[in-house]
Amino acid sequence: MNKYELALVVNAKIEDDVRTATVEKAKEYITRFGGTVTEVDDWGKKRLAYEIQKMREGFYYFIRFEAPADAPAQLEQRVRIMDNILRFLCVRTDEA
Repeated sequence: MNKYELALVVNAKIEDDVRTATVEKAKEYITRFGGTVTEVDDWGKKRLAYEIQKMREGFYYFIRFEAPADAPAQLEQRVRIMDNILRFLCVRTDEA
């Protein structure tokens, strides 16, 4: 099992419960592909560096998880088509 971090920028113009459901859906995808979520950091609403889909702000979430090597590719396929996610990035974290 490798350690990964998924960064999500979620639409700031949606309701709180919809935003929470979007993050929960991403966590469900992680567990579906054999991973376990270890930590979720909610950084709150931040100003974006540039406009994305005519929005200047977004909610930032960082999800740390452990998963098999093929899980991030499958996860990215699902997250890419989610409506309320503006940007995402999944990286492998190497613990020193």
